[in-house]
Amino acid sequence: MKFTIDRESFLKPLQQVIGVVERRQTLPVLGNLLIHASSGQLRLTATDLEVEIQAGAAADIQEDGEITLPARKLLDICKALPDNASIQVTIKDQKAQIRSGKSRFTLSTLPAADFPLVDKISGDSRFTLSQGQLKEVIDRTQFSMAQQDVRYYLNGLMLEMGNGFLRAVATDGHRLALCDMPVQIQTDNPRQVIVPRKGIQELQRLLEDSDTDVNVELGANHIRLVAGDVCFTSKLVDGRFPDYDRVVPQGSDKLVIADRELFRQALSRTSILSNEKYRGIRLNLENNNIKIQAHNPDQEEADEEFEVDYSGGELEIGFNVTYLLDVLAAVRSDNVEILLSDSNSSCLIKQPGTDQYRYVVMPMRL
Repeated sequence: MKFTIDRESFLKPLQQVIGVVERRQTLPVLGNLLIHASSGQLRLTATDLEVEIQAGAAADIQEDGEITLPARKLLDICKALPDNASIQVTIKDQKAQIRSGKSRFTLSTLPAADFPLVDKISGDSRFTLSQGQLKEVIDRTQFSMAQQDVRYYLNGLMLEMGNGFLRAVATDGHRLALCDMPVQIQTDNPRQVIVPRKGIQELQRLLEDSDTDVNVELGANHIRLVAGDVCFTSKLVDGRFPDYDRVVPQGSDKLVIADRELFRQALSRTSILSNEKYRGIRLNLENNNIKIQAHNPDQEEADEEFEVDYSGGELEIGFNVTYLLDVLAAVRSDNVEILLSDSNSSCLIKQPGTDQYRYVVMPMRL
């Protein structure tokens, strides 16, 4: 195999696939990229056996072939070369010779036959939406995914697809994020799938906030997304997602309307003196006023107070401040609506005038 490519054209697909490559892996070949060269195109593939990403680039192919090369070393070499450099890669005697100007590198290789690829998906559901729409539903919800929970079905993002809508839901058992997106999906077979945490993080990195299309294909055990030169495939989490509708509070009788940025800044300042382990803060509500308090085992205290639109009577309730800050970072409106019932019930946070984005946070006993 032999090809020539300019540095910038090679660097982009390398950076797109590198996130999947684990620094420590059970199989040596998982530390390598599969490079396939033919018909003026390079295809680069990386996998960790759960997520697979392929990316392409045009190149001057002098000799077709495929091989695997050490992923991070190849990326580091490419990054270290000067802008607009021309890179020539030649595979000879199971070694890769990389040349650029007066630079020479020799890398070890492993056979392409050893590289594990995801089989063809027999997709029973296909639809298309814009990258921006998919990126938004992920950005608005992914922070509520669990991390290494024994309830493995919480360690991912649930995507629900039905006629005319795409819904994303994430929960770690203490909070829940839900986003509805109207999209042009026509299906007689509504589906719920759980995409694992690492797959969601890679999608967040790969997707652009643009109107360009992404084609989604769902199989029995995999989800595949194709956007331009990038093909993303992930295993699905085998499990049943909890009945999230039961968690969303109904009929809350206390409504607080607060300036989102003022609230966020006040919480950030108060959190400095919260207990580092439990991150608890106390909210005291009374007519058109909210007081935020925090204290820690060192007998240090913080107080913040500001005006809100509220007329529901006095209420004291505790929360994990990190959960509230995550929600306020995901909401894009100037104000937020906070719906409460009592000090022992979850609160519902929304953007005013829409149920498209809903966030539930459980209270804390302080």
